[in-house]
Amino acid sequence: MQVKDILKIKGGQIFSIGPDALLPQAVSLMVEHDIGSLVVMEKGQMTGLLTFREILAAVHRYRGDILDVKVDQVMVGNPICGNLDDSVDTMRSVMTDNHVRYLPIKDNTALIGVLSFHDVAKASLRAASFENKLLKQYIKNWPEQDKA
Repeated sequence: MQVKDILKIKGGQIFSIGPDALLPQAVSLMVEHDIGSLVVMEKGQMTGLLTFREILAAVHRYRGDILDVKVDQVMVGNPICGNLDDSVDTMRSVMTDNHVRYLPIKDNTALIGVLSFHDVAKASLRAASFENKLLKQYIKNWPEQDKA
């Protein structure tokens, strides 16, 4: 299974915010849409990624006073990205090796969507379940050997 297959199932909706927006606005968007990341966009281009991890780090750094903290002060600039033709195994490795839970997906320079580790895990389980089903069918229909 490839990233493009996961995005077909999930959809490519991208939730974004500007770099000059304040963190409380970002938190509201994330809670409102039940998401864990926002793509930071400026002039139609991705300039960073904001996840709940960066927000929690900011809460700690600013001792809870994040009312005047801007997104670009805490976002991950130039985040690691995946490609449409990457396999699920590649995505899982990239996310695990780099300790990231959210990965923007690009087709050349165009942003196509964002995959979460949850999306990758769900796709992996679906693929394993399908393979398991096929193997069970194969074993069930295994031709009996002549007992001479």
